[in-house]
Amino acid sequence: MSAIAVADVTLALGGRTILERVSLVIQEGEFIGVLGPNGAGKTTLMRAVLGLLALATGEISVFGQPARRGNAVLGYLPQVRTTLPDLRLTGREFVASAINGTRLGLPIRSAADRAALDEALAAVGAEALAKRPISELSGGERQRLLFAQALLGNPRILLLDEPLISLDPRHQQAVVELAARLCRDRGLTVLFSAHELSQLLGAVDRVLYLGNGQAALGTVDEVINAPVLSRLYGSRIEVVRAGSHIFVLSDSGPVESDAHLHDGHHIHGHP
Repeated sequence: MSAIAVADVTLALGGRTILERVSLVIQEGEFIGVLGPNGAGKTTLMRAVLGLLALATGEISVFGQPARRGNAVLGYLPQVRTTLPDLRLTGREFVASAINGTRLGLPIRSAADRAALDEALAAVGAEALAKRPISELSGGERQRLLFAQALLGNPRILLLDEPLISLDPRHQQAVVELAARLCRDRGLTVLFSAHELSQLLGAVDRVLYLGNGQAALGTVDEVINAPVLSRLYGSRIEVVRAGSHIFVLSDSGPVESDAHLHDGHHIHGHP
């Protein structure tokens, strides 16, 4: 069954066309890596799936229903997040704020809400973090709590917008492994946007690459090739395979500072 269907969709912001006449289908239970240069439309597309943006053309459906604001089947981890470093809120209170809205720190009175909170914390292995002040947590630990927030309400789709920003490689790996486990164990559909494909290798089923208003969805081999990437970057791209590695090069050298140096042994499937 299709989780998300995008049919002839055009998205524009401030008079600028971000995506033009894009059509694609994401199946239930897939882990999709969403890639592309800055400004290519990764966040814009996720916001459209959430029903937060009007479509210039076409339609987006989520499990066969039109995309709409407040759809409970969608869990969202946004790219821009701020947390006051001196806030004495515990991890549990921080996650609970997604239930309470802006009522930070107030107790949850509903037994159902308390159960949902406990389940979300357990799902991401954050029971111990729940007792600590968020001001004392690392970026990777706070990211785990944000995952718990996104899981409240038992969504069927997770939209994760650049969750690896500002994390060191060890925490990046932990976040990717967590998302892959949730996809596998809960049968969730995951859209995980990242700056580099190398960060997602071993987890993705397919990749969705955006650029120049266009989109390419397929396996790594189907998308990471010279014709597709040349079209999406709007310049001549060369893909060189050497043993177990893939090099993506432009006329001026490696694309995105070797961002696409990949280990071919781990391209497909879950870890």
